Amino acid sequence: MNSSEIRQNKITKQWVIYAPGRKTRPKDLMSFPASRQNIPERQDSCPFCPGNEGMLPEILMESPEAPDPWQVRIVPNKYPAVTPIGSRERKKEGIYVKMAGYGHHDVVIEHPQHNRQIGEMSDKEVNRIVEAYHRRYRDLMRKDATMSVLIFRNHGSRAGTSLIHPHSQIITTGMVPQDIRRQEEGAQRYYDDWGRCVFCDILEHESHEKVRLVYENNSFAAFVPFSADVPCEIWIMPRAHNADFADISDEEKENLAAGMKEILARLHRRLGDPDYNFIFMTTARYRSGEPQLHWYLRIRPRLTTAAGFEIGSGISINTSIPEEDAAFLRDE
Repeated sequence: MNSSEIRQNKITKQWVIYAPGRKTRPKDLMSFPASRQNIPERQDSCPFCPGNEGMLPEILMESPEAPDPWQVRIVPNKYPAVTPIGSRERKKEGIYVKMAGYGHHDVVIEHPQHNRQIGEMSDKEVNRIVEAYHRRYRDLMRKDATMSVLIFRNHGSRAGTSLIHPHSQIITTGMVPQDIRRQEEGAQRYYDDWGRCVFCDILEHESHEKVRLVYENNSFAAFVPFSADVPCEIWIMPRAHNADFADISDEEKENLAAGMKEILARLHRRLGDPDYNFIFMTTARYRSGEPQLHWYLRIRPRLTTAAGFEIGSGISINTSIPEEDAAFLRDE
């Protein structure tokens, strides 16, 4: 691709501008952040390191369970965005609407070692993280006031994290975030038009064409989406149609862990340990059985910064071509 091109997101109908004239080669985006080099296995000031339990509010869950040494812990966030106080009842204030900041905000401590990231862990260790996500997700979805559960990971300062120790977070809300609602509505429109799941059609197309495919196993395919918002964005999507992460099987959990580990290790090797966010895109409450919805894991490296046009228009400008990004991430 030599000239600019605008592609449409198949689900949301949002447009993305591809500007190869502003492009740098993927390898030129390599960062190797100095803040993450020569990190010790344990840090006295880190609340997530073993021996510093007194810095934690409490421990909600450990895996494996005592008396075995823990590998994964779930604790309340010490500085929560939402709290399990009040209700999700809406109130009016003049012409405006508000509600209590109801929800849960947990931290998933992914490993006892301060310097051990997911791409460097064993398959068993990553599988325990997925198991912890799944168990806590199901527990939180059972709470009557929960409308959505978001599992996410911020890696690096540009991605919004302040602690290096490997961890991710879970936030529940008493309402459905608009970005999730817009995706659900886009999937509903596609199903009404064609009688098929748009995610299944995307997955079938990417698995057949293979030009944007990066990795696959028996349960999952990982690919750079046709309308990727950012360079080297990757979706890890289950092959089996399933709207809700809660319904994942034991075999799928093992294969998801393998896919997560491989993709994150590949990003580390090929892009120099970039900052990134990953988000589990799963159904809102009461929609787990819907035939048009399909959960997946979205990984967004923080290699570029949104500027005035993107903020004002809501349209991303991506200087990196999805097909070239996929080829770059496939090659070892």
